[in-house]
Amino acid sequence: MAAVVFMGVAGCGKSSVAHAVAQPAGWALVEGDEFHPPANIAKMRAGIALDDADRSGWLDALAAAVAAHAAGGRAVALTCSALRRAYRDRLRAALPGLRFVFLEITPEESLRRVTARAGAHLFPPSLVASQFATLEPPHGEPGVLCLDATRPREALAAAVGDWLREAPIPGDAR
Repeated sequence: MAAVVFMGVAGCGKSSVAHAVAQPAGWALVEGDEFHPPANIAKMRAGIALDDADRSGWLDALAAAVAAHAAGGRAVALTCSALRRAYRDRLRAALPGLRFVFLEITPEESLRRVTARAGAHLFPPSLVASQFATLEPPHGEPGVLCLDATRPREALAAAVGDWLREAPIPGDAR
């Protein structure tokens, strides 16, 4: 059973790539933004970056949602920025063997993409720099695939599919 977090800064394509992987395979898709409490949404819309305390309950809710799908035997894709190692470890603790796809993007491209969707998304362009300030790239962490987020969505989805077929799930006795 696959459980994968599609992670990265705002505008990297977490939702579109996760959907491109999950939908054809019949996986559950958990959109992390839908789990933010109203106070977090209000802060972001006001241009105030979230801190660790703001993200705490949100991460717990995401971990519970992913674990529930996994307990039901259903593969699941989660979209979550997962910017810090501590956030990723918190999600891993809820579901051992959880994998991460890190969609890497430059600050300039992130700002361009976030600006292009301004008004249609809760995350304003003014917060892009704060995402990069918080980001602890997961290079070298186990169970992580790092991809250039500027590649076409279909190519990214294919790379994720290949990786999932080739790389054993940690702790899986296949």
